[in-house]
Amino acid sequence: MAMMTRRNTPLIDRFIEETLRNFGVESNGERHFALALDVHEDNNAYTISTALPGVNPEEIDVQLHDNVLTITAEVKREQPAEGSRTLIQERYYGRFSRSVRLPEQVKADAVEATYENGVLKLVVPKAEEAQPKQIRVKAGESKA
Repeated sequence: MAMMTRRNTPLIDRFIEETLRNFGVESNGERHFALALDVHEDNNAYTISTALPGVNPEEIDVQLHDNVLTITAEVKREQPAEGSRTLIQERYYGRFSRSVRLPEQVKADAVEATYENGVLKLVVPKAEEAQPKQIRVKAGESKA
């Protein structure tokens, strides 16, 4: 009897990958979590925001390469005082990372990053060729 191999569609593969990423994946004893992002667009730029409470801004790594923006950070676990025991531990600890492909060319050297009240905000300007252009319509005589 021949064995059939089931192959997922790219959409199903992406769904499974994103679901696993959101729950954290064990890797070398560490948990890695995907950052939740808000991405907005206007004619001139993309604005990306993510919550990173408890992270030192100097320990946030933001990279842009080939229109893929990657944000990586780590929340270190606080050790309880000696002689105490943990009753509830609900906060996430470990590395957080997220990459997103921007749909249009951007100005990598003009990206602005700010971190305030635990929120990282990035403003990524679009390249000139990606911005909308106004085309003037001239009135004229039609040639029949």
